[in-house]
Amino acid sequence: MSFVVMTDTSGNLPPQYIFDYSLQVIPFSYFIEGKEYNSVKNPDFDAEDFYARIKKGMKVTTSQIPPQQYADFFEPALREGRDVIFICMSSGISGSCNSAKIAARMMMEAYPDRIVEVIDTRGASLGEGIIALYADRLRRLGRSTSDAIAELYDHVERMFNVFTVDDLMHLRRGGRLSNLSAVVGTVLQIKPLLKGNEEGKIVAFSKVRGRKRSIETLAEYYDKLVVEPEKQIVGIAQAACREDAAYLASLLRKNHPPKEILTVEYEPVTGSHVGPGALALFFEAREGVRSFNG
Repeated sequence: MSFVVMTDTSGNLPPQYIFDYSLQVIPFSYFIEGKEYNSVKNPDFDAEDFYARIKKGMKVTTSQIPPQQYADFFEPALREGRDVIFICMSSGISGSCNSAKIAARMMMEAYPDRIVEVIDTRGASLGEGIIALYADRLRRLGRSTSDAIAELYDHVERMFNVFTVDDLMHLRRGGRLSNLSAVVGTVLQIKPLLKGNEEGKIVAFSKVRGRKRSIETLAEYYDKLVVEPEKQIVGIAQAACREDAAYLASLLRKNHPPKEILTVEYEPVTGSHVGPGALALFFEAREGVRSFNG
């Protein structure tokens, strides 16, 4: 096998998928009241409790991974004579992608016969994780490193990251929402619809009245835009709203049932930025979907 597939914990993949798809994962950390928690080495993480505490005002902070930590992560595979394809969280919402690219340049200088490619997914959660699953599939099919990289960039272009939240405060506070002028209030139960744009930044692009209608609108976008669903793993990420995620999954199965629906609880780093009640949908669509505005 010509290359190793690596990613980070923002990809939100369950442990069994990481094992089954032979992925190597570098963890992000987060901080609560000054105490650091590792997104991998925290077996006691209770998602329901975590999001309930955020709702009550608990502050969670995050930090990016420094270049040297990425370099140390990449090097063992390179030392074994294998290339590295690293599937990265969007550069539009985190500086960690740039850190990974700095590390990649360092490592290719140290190992000039090897390739270290950082794939900026311009997404997060399963918008990143599903790309990592595609990468492993290409590896198992025997694709060369360069051919796999080209195919993965095509997947990135067509991966639609769309979601709704209960409260935009979390995205605003973390500086993750790019178009602040689009912020809407909650007095009339107006719910924002957000997406990852062409640059991988989070933008609010539409709004609807009521939570149920926001979920149904996500499903309508899927029906309108999805391409070859029978071949796809479609992702749903939720932050303490399991019933809403189940309702969304039922809507997806009605008209264009996908090969598989992978539903996960938002991991703590990304989840702390989108906040409790966030519900996201990830699927491959037609070319140019990142410019879709409803």
